[in-house]
Amino acid sequence: MSATRILAVDDSRTIRDLLALALTNAGYLVTLAENGREGVDMLDQVAPDVIISDINMPELDGFGLVQAVRAHPRHAATPILMLTTESAPDLKARARAAGATGWIVKPFEPEKLVRALQMIAP
Repeated sequence: MSATRILAVDDSRTIRDLLALALTNAGYLVTLAENGREGVDMLDQVAPDVIISDINMPELDGFGLVQAVRAHPRHAATPILMLTTESAPDLKARARAAGATGWIVKPFEPEKLVRALQMIAP
């Protein structure tokens, strides 16, 4: 069985590095993008099994990324986990309404992130 492919989208280099380390150590294949626009542009090339995205990013925020992925026929059902410092119920509701699958608040614990991915990954 091949490793699960994850597209991780965050404008923070530190968070991208932490995600890459935690997820690679857990056996995932990780591709990183710096913002939502770059993430959308990489969809067909990466063909992710799961997408992890921040909300607050330049060019295209996490909500826009979720909407773009859901509008993309090949990726409309791809699980999307929001990873953000935001925890307001209205933002969670907005993310769910846009099509997000789950929510993790930063700073994250690698073990909790991996458990969340195991629950939503195909």
